[in-house]
Amino acid sequence: MKPIVTEKAVMKIEAQNTLTFEISKIKSKEDIKKEFEELFKAKIEKIRVQIKGNKKYAYIKLKKDFPAIDIATKLGLM
Repeated sequence: MKPIVTEKAVMKIEAQNTLTFEISKIKSKEDIKKEFEELFKAKIEKIRVQIKGNKKYAYIKLKKDFPAIDIATKLGLM
């Protein structure tokens, strides 16, 4: 999992409580959810996956109790 830091990704963190990661193409949504919740101790509301070219991106929307901006700060994105 590699966090994405673009202007659009930062806007999603602030507006939609959503983090964006580049992930391995072989990982399923269940694998992503398990890994993320173990790493960050946060609950996920929804995961969307997009394959663009040769890369796979996961958009992870967190539950209201877990602000995405806190995790982004821990990762050094903000």
